Amino acid sequence: MKKKTESKLRGGRFQEGVTDAVERFTDSVFFDKELYKRDIVVSRVHANMLARQGLITVSEGDDILHGPAEIKRSIEAGEFEWQKDREDVQMNIEATLTDIIGEFAKKLHTARSQNPDVEQF
Repeated sequence: MKKKTESKLRGGRFQEGVTDAVERFTDSVFFDKELYKRDIVVSRVHANMLARQGLITVSEGDDILHGPAEIKRSIEAGEFEWQKDREDVQMNIEATLTDIIGEFAKKLHTARSQNPDVEQF
């Protein structure tokens, strides 16, 4: 899979980038990637809810449900490339899902907070 450089979520709010020291201090991918199983489960449950509420189509829901299985297999096989510019586990998985199934994967972020994923720990 071809690596893409992503713009940081906070990137639009500042005119200049952060220093390397700040970048290293705020990098959590190396740590929170251990949460990938939980994020995949939560993503699947959330996709089901979005489809039941009519916020995504049944077809989109099916694709969103099956895409994380490929990502999980890739992670567990040691083939997944964690990207720092995607900031955390959720954004790595969501961006990779978008790479796999297309732009509508971004709908998975609808009405979803990262807080429930992290509060469990």
